[in-house]
Amino acid sequence: MSTVKQKQHVQSENKEVKRKASILDLSKYLEKSIRVKFAGGREAIGILKGYDPLLNLVLDDTIENIQDSNDPYKFVEDTRMLGLVVCRGTSIILISPTDGLESISNPFI
Repeated sequence: MSTVKQKQHVQSENKEVKRKASILDLSKYLEKSIRVKFAGGREAIGILKGYDPLLNLVLDDTIENIQDSNDPYKFVEDTRMLGLVVCRGTSIILISPTDGLESISNPFI
């Protein structure tokens, strides 16, 4: 193999390695409760059962927090049981564990 072909082969292998690296490692949250916020303001809490490289999530025992119809950024006390759901990764804004999460009042109001 010529030197040029060897360099191209090594460069193509390096590109493949870079593609396989993931930004988020959600494996530590499998079988644990997580909170997911979506574009548009929806919010759900469920147990992470699986995910893929595009961050599509499978949640079980999922509960959706209901938004106030007058203000999309406020939630009412009501919730809705969804059960097993698949969350599309392109619509997810935030993923956070519910363990150790503490809700605080807004200091800017």
